[in-house]
Amino acid sequence: MELRDRISTATKEAMKARDAARLSTLRLMGAAIKDREIAARGAGPETDLTHDDLMALLSKMVKQRQESARAYEEGGRLELAEKEQAEIAVIQEFLPRQLDRAEVAAAVDAVIADLGATGVRDMGRVMAALRERHGGQMDFGAVGALVKSRLMG
Repeated sequence: MELRDRISTATKEAMKARDAARLSTLRLMGAAIKDREIAARGAGPETDLTHDDLMALLSKMVKQRQESARAYEEGGRLELAEKEQAEIAVIQEFLPRQLDRAEVAAAVDAVIADLGATGVRDMGRVMAALRERHGGQMDFGAVGALVKSRLMG
């Protein structure tokens, strides 16, 4: 089932279950997707959002909520931090399972070996291959440092 359909179905189920918190998050997700589609339409007629575009959008939503939760915790607003964490949990249901540290390290090593990457010059190729193979399954901001250290060492 396509991601948009899964979100739509989950929204209907949340309405029937009268789960206000979940429904609110699902509606936010739907609105963000619609906003992105409208923005893409302005770029030309053949600019449908791909599955990867939607995954990137949902990942960005998770990151934003993680930052907000951290700020709320630091400010002593634990009830708001918990609300952000609950939204993260709902959004993550629609994302691929995130790889743990060992799996990320193994994936980085495999790509470096497959490409025969030998130095920092190859970092762009390695990152592109990782995005292609594991898009949405890892935080590429954090992975960049690991790739760089592997290529330098």
